[in-house]
Amino acid sequence: MGIDGGGSKTSCAIGDETALLGSGIAAGSNVIRVGEAQAREALAAAIRQACAVANVTPKQIERTCVGVGGAARTETGEIVRHILGELVGGEIQVVGDMVIALEAAFGDGPGAIVVAGTGSIAYGRNSVGRTARAGGWGFAISDEGSGHWIGRSAVAAAMRAHDDSDSTVLLEGLMKSWGVSTHDQMVLLANASPPPDFAELLKTVLSVAEAHDATARRILNQAGTELAALAKIVIRRLFVAGETVPIAMSGGVFRNCALVRQVFYNDLRKEYPQVAVNATVIDPVKGALEMARRYAPNK
Repeated sequence: MGIDGGGSKTSCAIGDETALLGSGIAAGSNVIRVGEAQAREALAAAIRQACAVANVTPKQIERTCVGVGGAARTETGEIVRHILGELVGGEIQVVGDMVIALEAAFGDGPGAIVVAGTGSIAYGRNSVGRTARAGGWGFAISDEGSGHWIGRSAVAAAMRAHDDSDSTVLLEGLMKSWGVSTHDQMVLLANASPPPDFAELLKTVLSVAEAHDATARRILNQAGTELAALAKIVIRRLFVAGETVPIAMSGGVFRNCALVRQVFYNDLRKEYPQVAVNATVIDPVKGALEMARRYAPNK
């Protein structure tokens, strides 16, 4: 079984040695973001769905690989391993979400992937197996170009426009998404502790941008530039000048926004014309399933 435990969505895939047998989708299960109780509920729901389709029971699962943000922290990995140990049978491997994305894109070969979902990170591996990452240090100080970053940037830009007596369609859309009716309510919610789900505002920003709102389009343009900057760091650290570098994209921001994809591609190619960007947005859960097949502990 392979699992991609994202901040907004959990994907689960069950297979045998060669074929996909079943899949399931549930709410986000990133422990750092949603907490242990919600993570458990989402993982259980995704596993139940996949098992029902595959016609197996969770305890029949022999090996599981799960990719989650923050897995490098021992405590996070142990929480996820404990939750899954109560839900499924067999061996359990917990790795970073960027690891399963890289596996899905390139197997054990060289390349770099940029993940832009609720959070963001770039991760790569060169031909001698050396790896490097950029970004992914959490919402407060990093995750540029992510769904959270886009949502937060949109709220900030909309409130700045409001200060300047420039009421925008963007602000109206954001208020509707969060179910508030006044600017004061918007401010209170945006500054609440724990913070609201800024990433859920991505759909609104995309919709407003498609209606040619200049502020929303500027934010999405900047998101593409920020994501390209992460990729450039990994390229500089791992690959020699002039070397062809395979690049892949993953995550809901890339999947749902052609403008971000285009800006990312153009910005990256401007500095590194030799990069080969895969136009297909990668599904990381496929990498998790493959790692369960190949790299599970004690295999």
